[in-house]
Amino acid sequence: MRLGGSFLSSVHPPDLPPIRTAEPMERHTSWRAGGVARYYSEPRSPEQAQALLAWVAATELPLLWVGRGTNLLVDDAGYPGLIASYRAQGWQLEHQGDYALLHVEAGAPMAGLARRVSSMGWAGLAWAEGLPGSVGGAIVGNAGCYGGDIASSLVQAQLLLDNQIVTWPVARFAFGYRSSVLKALEARSSALVLAATFRLQRGNAEVLKAHMAEIAAQRKQRTPAGSSCGSVFKNPPGDSAGRLIEAVGLKGYSIGTALVSPLHANYIINRGGARACDIQALIGLIQAEVARQFGVMLQLEVRIVP
Repeated sequence: MRLGGSFLSSVHPPDLPPIRTAEPMERHTSWRAGGVARYYSEPRSPEQAQALLAWVAATELPLLWVGRGTNLLVDDAGYPGLIASYRAQGWQLEHQGDYALLHVEAGAPMAGLARRVSSMGWAGLAWAEGLPGSVGGAIVGNAGCYGGDIASSLVQAQLLLDNQIVTWPVARFAFGYRSSVLKALEARSSALVLAATFRLQRGNAEVLKAHMAEIAAQRKQRTPAGSSCGSVFKNPPGDSAGRLIEAVGLKGYSIGTALVSPLHANYIINRGGARACDIQALIGLIQAEVARQFGVMLQLEVRIVP
């Protein structure tokens, strides 16, 4: 039996958000697997995030900033410090004729935001229909699909960087395929996306609605059912990770209750009760076999902690 989820009861500064102890991270990841975080919190303002930074500095604990857990796997051994998920979700539109600036806090769900602004007749984020995760997580990984990505509409983002609030223009992120300079900072847990500004253009709400319905139908057809993190590996140049995994004969292969999806080989499904080590073993097997048979080392799209 896993114990945990109790609230820390000692006295803290006024801005410090609630902190849970011994929190099972399977509750907070789309894989529904993973170990226990010693501490867990969900700050909802820059002040609360800064208070958490001060708290971990005082306690000399490591800190891990995460999004909505849609691209995350925490090792079964757990995390010895604080895992924090930023949850501020406010947003507003600044109209500029046929264009608008969308200012949104980083904890907002990406798919819900896309649906809302598209229904208002603003184009630029329709590609994110059904995209799991938060705005902040999408920026860190330059999320993209169906002909669009974060880099194509982001103007700037506000960051908490080494306990200072700074604003970066889009060029500063050096976006690439599923990458940004924040990826390197992510490994040091020193950067948190607080808010973002996107540039949208006026469109036809009905046309956008139809386009998003088409994307939703394609997602339903292509996405395997069950608990997963979506694509596990980045596509290598000129090829697809799913094709390579299927070609080496691992489509449908399982370790424990972790399964390489028979529908899409770049998905690993938790059929119920899978441990992080089962998923990691499948990841390692896939990488080894693809490297052995094709000479290609598949790179992870997901984040494994530690």
